[in-house]
Amino acid sequence: MSTFQGLPTALFEFFADLAQDNSKDFWDANKQRWQRDVKAPMSALVDELSAEFGPLRMFRPNRDLRFARDKAPYKLWTGATSTPQATGGIGYYLSVSTTGITTGYGAMRMTADQLRRFRGAIDADISGIRFEELTQELAAQGLPVSPGADQPLKNAPRGWSTDHPRINFLRWKGAAVVQDWPTDTWMHTPQVHERIRDTWAAVEPLRAWLDENVSPHDH
Repeated sequence: MSTFQGLPTALFEFFADLAQDNSKDFWDANKQRWQRDVKAPMSALVDELSAEFGPLRMFRPNRDLRFARDKAPYKLWTGATSTPQATGGIGYYLSVSTTGITTGYGAMRMTADQLRRFRGAIDADISGIRFEELTQELAAQGLPVSPGADQPLKNAPRGWSTDHPRINFLRWKGAAVVQDWPTDTWMHTPQVHERIRDTWAAVEPLRAWLDENVSPHDH
């Protein structure tokens, strides 16, 4: 039997309160709320998704302050991912905040070796045309493939001409589907799992293409 019954209203209330007082004092006084209202339901959701899509890990609630100007100690969201790497990672992603849910799949920021393989596959007729086709297929389902976290190049990358038939894709530095859902009452029900599952299943063509042509970062 499923243990995930939805994201409680209290989860969203916790982050609204944390936004008003993002301090260690607040966290220490409300840690039980976080464990009960945030960690417990998210863990149940992550467990169910992991059973279908492979291992996921939840993000830590603490922010990395080493290079941050904003020294607020805690994230105003919770989430999980199948890849630990912001750069070079290719995988599933999920986050929840007071504004709603963001989820998706892909490579948000490719490393140099990944980008070399990506552009080589875009350049090749069979794999390049297939990528173009799958972007059209996903866009028709309301799941457009975006160039990831970074803006595309303004010019053609070195070695390619601006009249290449897939020049727009050659300019990309990533490839991902990102789905945003504004806060709504269905988020307090098991529909959360169903909608995320359906989205992740729908992006299978992108997952398969990236797995075959780009793969994880070379170490």
